[in-house]
Amino acid sequence: MTIQEAMRTRHTVRRYTNRKLPGEVLKQLHERVRKNNAEHGLAMSLVTENSDAFGPALRLFLAKGVRNYVILAGKEGPGLDERLGYCGADVMLFAQTLGLNSWWVGGTYRRRGLQKNAAPEAEKILGLLAVGYGATQGVPHKSKRPEDVASYRGEAPEWFSRGVEAVLLAPTALNRQAFALQGEGRRVSMRCDSGVFSGVDLGIGKYHFEMGAGRENFDWA
Repeated sequence: MTIQEAMRTRHTVRRYTNRKLPGEVLKQLHERVRKNNAEHGLAMSLVTENSDAFGPALRLFLAKGVRNYVILAGKEGPGLDERLGYCGADVMLFAQTLGLNSWWVGGTYRRRGLQKNAAPEAEKILGLLAVGYGATQGVPHKSKRPEDVASYRGEAPEWFSRGVEAVLLAPTALNRQAFALQGEGRRVSMRCDSGVFSGVDLGIGKYHFEMGAGRENFDWA
């Protein structure tokens, strides 16, 4: 499965089976997290066979079976939220290519549990990415129309349309999809206004656009 295929098949899954992640899958996930940390100056970490991220009530009613997750964290600094959104999206979709399901958790988690398991350099934690074998495959979220979030000066090339379609497949806070994309020639600008999650959502959206449009076809304005 390619990343592009993963964007279309990945849906939010909040309940998981007790099937353990195979050694080779864990190895690949750890390496993907390590690579993103090294390239983008982050402190994400993969935690396995651990339920500290959720309290008893959440484990019983909302996050059933979640025992593997990526802590989305880094050192305080400019652009951290966007970088975590971008790299978290990469790990999330990579997990889907490995046959796993995922859930991007921005608020309903036990902060103390994450802090206990985070990397030493994790000054700021923005949430977690649950991964594992889902009890279901989830369902598609409701999406806006491409024209609701994007415009192109002149006739939009195929790569721009593919990019916008990919953005609308991205998970966002409260499914607001508060994106605004504009294109002209090879130049594309993108904004997101979803409140406190704007930076993270922008990073997720930019990753999806790049994977849909093809990074070689355009330049960010």
